[in-house]
Amino acid sequence: MKLGDVRKLHQKKYRQALGHFLVEGEHLVLELEKAAGANAHWQQAELFVTSTYENWPSPWPRHLVTERQMAQLTDTKTPQGLLAVARLPPLASNAPAEVEKAVYLHEVQDPGNLGTILRTLAWFGGFRCLLSPGSVDPYNPKVVRASMGGIFHVPVEFEISPETLARRYPRVASLDIGGEAITSPGFMAHDCYLFGNEARGIPGEALARLNAHRFTIPGAATVESLNLASAVNMAVYELNRA
Repeated sequence: MKLGDVRKLHQKKYRQALGHFLVEGEHLVLELEKAAGANAHWQQAELFVTSTYENWPSPWPRHLVTERQMAQLTDTKTPQGLLAVARLPPLASNAPAEVEKAVYLHEVQDPGNLGTILRTLAWFGGFRCLLSPGSVDPYNPKVVRASMGGIFHVPVEFEISPETLARRYPRVASLDIGGEAITSPGFMAHDCYLFGNEARGIPGEALARLNAHRFTIPGAATVESLNLASAVNMAVYELNRA
C-alpha cells in the first residue's frame, strides 16, 4: 500500500473504502501476529518500519520508512517505528456460537471505552460485541490501541439497530439504575446485555419494545453513574463467576 493511502486510514471513510486499518506499536503488532496463527484472515498484512525495526522477524512484506515519514503515518506523539496495515475483517456472522453471549453498546462514543470493553471481552472469551448506529468506529486507531489486541479476537458487528435484537435474542437484559442486582441468579439467564450511551443511556421506548429485563450494579450511590467500560467489565466478570 502506498504511503499516501496509509495516511488516509486515520479516517473512517478511507478505512472502509480501502478495506484496511492501522495497527501501531510493538505490542499490537505482536498481538496481530499471534492472532494470525489462529485466524487465517489476519495473515495478510504489511509492515512499515523505521531502521529501529528493520530486522523485525515477520513473514509479512515490510517497507522501510524514515522517522519523519513514520510520524506522518501515525497519530501518536512519539511513534515506536513499527506499524502494520491489516485488512478489515469480513462482517461477523449473525449466527452466534452455541455458548456465546452478546454485549450491545448503544451509541458508544469514547474510543477508550470501546477499546477497553473489547479488551475485556477478549480476556473472558465467549462474547460478541454489537454496536448501534452512531457508535465510534471499532477500527479507529484509538480504539485499536485501547483494545490492546482484543479487537483481533472478538466478533464485532456494527450499525445494529435495537429493533433487530428481539429477532435474534429471546432473552435481553439491560444495565440500568434501579433494576435487579446483577448478583441475582437471573442475570446469568440472558442472551444479550444492553449498555447505554455514556451520557444518555438507552432510549426507554427501545427497552420497552425489547421487553428487556433491567439489572443494576449495586453501589453506595455517592456518584451518579459508573463509567461505561467499568460497568461492562463488572457485568462480564459476574457472568463468568459461576
